[in-house]
Amino acid sequence: MHPVNEFLSHFGVRLSRMRGVIRPPSAFMEAYRRNLAILNRDPRGFQVFKELQYDAGTHPEGYIDFECTFAAQQIGMLNPQSILDIGSYRHFVLGLLSHFDVTTVDVRGRRPISGKETVITCDAKQLSLPDESYDVVLSLSTLEHFGLGRYGDEFDLDGDKKALREMVRILKSGGHLIFTTTLTKSQPSIGFNAHRIYSREMLRERCEGLVCMEEEFYSMTSQDTCSFEQITENAESWDVYCGRWRKP
Repeated sequence: MHPVNEFLSHFGVRLSRMRGVIRPPSAFMEAYRRNLAILNRDPRGFQVFKELQYDAGTHPEGYIDFECTFAAQQIGMLNPQSILDIGSYRHFVLGLLSHFDVTTVDVRGRRPISGKETVITCDAKQLSLPDESYDVVLSLSTLEHFGLGRYGDEFDLDGDKKALREMVRILKSGGHLIFTTTLTKSQPSIGFNAHRIYSREMLRERCEGLVCMEEEFYSMTSQDTCSFEQITENAESWDVYCGRWRKP
């Protein structure tokens, strides 16, 4: 099995974002009422109550799926010996731990999932870890939040810059930083206290000294992968940036 597919096979949790509520078609509602009547006559030992759900059609996919797929592909290709995760989606880390030992950093305290996880509770701007310690540093949808106080961290307008410098510091020479964040072609902005929205130029400035190895983009409007030219130019709106950068 290809290493990417092997890794993804362990990642059994799917996260999706759907906009709005899908109204069930009339044929579905007719079948619902008919089958409910049958069930009420013969409940096979169950108590029956109404809880209408309609999830037929194409399986929903959203920006979180896109970010996790990007990260899984990069990690599967690199097959690193050591991984530090900073604030990524918890369900992604669950899948990651089935195949790798992972050190995780979060400003909020929590218990490790298994013996394969080492949990460090601290502010990402000040990591008590030695220089050049990890082959991969991973941070999904986290950079934009540092220093805004949303998660109980200290307010610091340079929080994202400081956290990124720490990620680079502990990354081994030849190691890779994999991160995702918000992106716009309009004026960079802060939706306080939710997140920052970056320009591409701003992200490249923050990654100065690293070598860009891979970039992908996701449109929140089309809910699909896109080119940089298709990134939103609307103020106070954002799309998704995914990048892998190597430390020389």
